[in-house]
Amino acid sequence: MFNWVKTTILMAGIVALFGAVGMLLGGKSGMLIALAIGGAMNLFAYWNSDKMVLRMYNAQEVDANTGGRYHAIVRELAQNAGLPMPRVYIIDEHQPNAFATGRNPDHAAVAATTGLMQLLSERELRGVMAHELAHVKHRDTLISTMSATVAGAISMLANFAMFFGGRSEDRPNPVVAMAVMIIAPIAAMLIQMAISRAREFGADAGGAEISRDPEALASALKKIEAYAKGLPMPTAEAHPETAQMMIINPLSGNGIKSLFSTHPSTDERVAKLMAMARGA
Repeated sequence: MFNWVKTTILMAGIVALFGAVGMLLGGKSGMLIALAIGGAMNLFAYWNSDKMVLRMYNAQEVDANTGGRYHAIVRELAQNAGLPMPRVYIIDEHQPNAFATGRNPDHAAVAATTGLMQLLSERELRGVMAHELAHVKHRDTLISTMSATVAGAISMLANFAMFFGGRSEDRPNPVVAMAVMIIAPIAAMLIQMAISRAREFGADAGGAEISRDPEALASALKKIEAYAKGLPMPTAEAHPETAQMMIINPLSGNGIKSLFSTHPSTDERVAKLMAMARGA
């Protein structure tokens, strides 16, 4: 519940930021144009991003015959969560990682790398896939799309402020406008990343409930982070915008781990999961 409250506050914050920046730099007309363009771009992504990302990672769909125990685990967990059976994919990558995609539970897909399945025990694999199904159940793809729409519109306003300005007397002081053009997109990005971190905590808690085994997910997270650091994922490096989808940040250049991270600290995630285990 806390993570949903935090997400709601952050979403309200990024919308308020958009309104303030829009009125300051572009007036009502500029604000509406930026939101319309940003919304159209992200609506396309919302409907097509699952196909694009799965194709990008050369993910191969498996069924009950070809997916073996992995497919059976996803089916069991989907039943536990009360979800339709998602499409199940395998990605031929050494780095252990996994993600969920799809615009809603009826059009969802989960994917895991070959490295993940080789590294984890069956119990830990259940924990990871439960986490991904929690993202599906919480409709985190929709939340990400909404935050991306507003963040993109803010950046667009900042980039094209001179074209969206109203009457000359309505435009802000040039120094103020320049400061807003620089600071606003960074602020929007920080809020967007904070939303992503909040949703990861929410998926950890939801995954622990679906699998009924918080310790297994905690153990898996520690293993994945330890191995992922030394095993680069070329596709993720080429398309860093997909990093937020993964259960652990797949990028090798991860020097800044606070404000500019799409994922919470793994130590903090593990601590919360172990607290859940003790409470259970």
